[in-house]
This record gives sequence, C-alpha cells and structure tokens, in this order.
Amino acid sequence: MKFASRAVTRLTTTSIAVVLGTVLVLSGCSGAGAGNGSFAQEIVPRNTVIDKFGTITATRGPNGEAPTKATDLALTDDQISQLKSGNHRVAILWHELSAWSKAIQDGMVNEFQTLGIKITATGDAKFDAATQANQIQSALATKPEVILGQAVDPSTGAAAYQPAVDAGVKLIFADQAPDGYVYGKQYQAILTDDLYQVGTHTGEAMCKAIGNKGEVAILYYDADFHVTNFRDASFQQTLHDACPDAKVVAKEGFSDPNKAEEIANGIIAKHPHLAGIYTSWAVPAQGVLAALKSAGNTSTKIVTVDLDDTIATDMVSPGGHTAAIIVDSAYKYGKAMAIAAALSILGKPGPEYGVSDVVTTTKSNVAEGYAAWNQTVPSSVSDAKKP
Repeated sequence: MKFASRAVTRLTTTSIAVVLGTVLVLSGCSGAGAGNGSFAQEIVPRNTVIDKFGTITATRGPNGEAPTKATDLALTDDQISQLKSGNHRVAILWHELSAWSKAIQDGMVNEFQTLGIKITATGDAKFDAATQANQIQSALATKPEVILGQAVDPSTGAAAYQPAVDAGVKLIFADQAPDGYVYGKQYQAILTDDLYQVGTHTGEAMCKAIGNKGEVAILYYDADFHVTNFRDASFQQTLHDACPDAKVVAKEGFSDPNKAEEIANGIIAKHPHLAGIYTSWAVPAQGVLAALKSAGNTSTKIVTVDLDDTIATDMVSPGGHTAAIIVDSAYKYGKAMAIAAALSILGKPGPEYGVSDVVTTTKSNVAEGYAAWNQTVPSSVSDAKKP
C-alpha cells in the first residue's frame, strides 16, 4: 500500500464521517460557527477529527507547541568547523521512503556532506511498526549519535525508539514525536510544514477554482494524526471564511487512501453538481480523479496536498480536474532537520516545533512545485502540458 506524505499512523479510525447515522442537519447564516465547518444549509457531520481545534489562527503542535521558522536554523562557522573535525555519525530511518521523504532525505544528505557527518544507516519501514523497530536496533549497531526520520505509529513508536533513548542517541523527528515523548528529554527537535499555511493555501485555491461559490466535498483522513487533522481543519475554516457562498454538501473520512475512489463514487452520485473536492493528500486524490472520470464529470475541481506525478499531469493537461497542489519545501525541510541534528550533536537545542513554508502549485508554476522538492518536472508532466 502506497501512502503519500504524513498520513502514516496506524489506522485507528473513528469512522464517524462515513456513518450516515451521525450526519447532522445544520442550518443558519453563512457566517456562523467559523472553524467548525458551518456553512449555509450544509448537511455534514461536525464531530469529526478535523472539528476538534476550534477557531484556528496559527499552526500549533499536538501538545500546543508554538511554531518557529525552520529557515531560522543556522550554524556558525566555528560550529561547522567543529562538526567537520568530529567524525560524527547519524542514521536516517523512515516510516516509508516515498517521493516526499526522499526529497527530505536529499536535503539531509547534502547538508550532512557539507558538515562532514557520516550517514551510517538508512531505513524504509514500509509502514510496518515491527520492521521499524528492527531497523532501529540494526541502526544502533552502527553507533549513530543521532537518528532522524518519522515513526510509523506515534502510539507504538515510544517502545520502538526506547533503545535509542536508553543508548543516549538524539532523536530528530519529521512531523510528530511518539506519544509520551518530551522535547529535550526523549527527542531534540520536530520539523514539519506550517500546517495552518497549508490549510489557508488549499482553502484559497479552492475558492479561486470554484469562483467563490458552489457545492464542495471534503474527503479527509479519518485517523488521529495531528498533521493531517490540523491542515484539513485549516482548509475547512479557510473555505468558510474566504468564500461563504460555498456550501459543504459532503464531508466524509477515509482510513485507507486506496478506498478514496469508492467513497468519491458515492459522493459524486449523491452530488453530481459538485464545484470542488478537497482531499488530504495526493494519493486519495488519485481515487477522486478516477471517480470523476468514471462518472463522466468534466467540471469538478480538485485541490490537494503534496506532489504526485499523476495528479500533476492532470493539473497541467487541457481540461484537467486538478486546480492546485499545495507543496511543502521538502528539500529545505530536510536541510533543517540535518541542522537540528548537528545542533544536538553540539549539545545545542533544536526547534521544539519548526515549520517550513509551502508553495501553491498550479498549471502556471508547476516547475516551482517540483523545485521545492529539488526535482525537475518529469517528462510525463511536461509533455501533458503541450497542446
């Protein structure tokens, strides 16, 4: 199963949104209930994992951490010299080596090369918690001072990483630390996207795509994972605030992104006049795209998160459904993780919750989106753009 991006926690879902018995009939003025998904005459659930944040004004971590800019991380010339002469060692262990995590790793690798830091082990757990636990044990045998990456599952990650903590190895996490871990004790830094910014960019892109009005469906990740929950909530609030004449007519969750097409088929059958559909990231967006094509729909617009060649190809193609893909600065994100690791080696604090900026990628600036991942536009995408 291929997941994109950060939706990597064990799939323990609430399944609230897909149970029709929980659907609430809401009515009221379009300005009511900002941040809680309340639009004029909408018929959607309001007690899902993306409705727990209240009114959102800025990114916050899962424990209320305030964000700092990842671009503010820097090393002095003396620190760089100290690192280059120290024969330091790190390991990079991923929940999955996807296109996103590969872009981050590329940033790490280049920064570590600059600093003379050796990478002793890398790992791709393929979303299997037991595999990751074994890879952590194997990496520890290479004597790294720091392990970087992401836990497959925050709820089981604490046990998996405990041998590293016991050995005094520093931990730098992408997106989220294991449950119960404390900044400055079990881990030294978290780096992620500016989640609020992701939501505002997706919401504004949707408003532009649908002309600020019409029926919208939200297909959200129905598991307790802060990164996706928060940015989905930020999208919902931005849509409400930026185009109150839009109407959310469907709001359904998925736990398996490969089931998105099935869910989208049901939404499209009930709401054939949808102006737009939002999905949490690009893999479920592939399912939405397939469902729209199967239904003969030529008008509904898609807005989603994270680069994907299939979705990017649709976006640049004449008559494509995809209006925008919100892309994080994954390469710079990786460099920031490497700098945080270097600081931890020197006994200096890294960011408790460092965030990176994002790019709204459309047909007109697709190269900018790929550049954020330190990639060139693949021929499959550039060729699709040709008339």
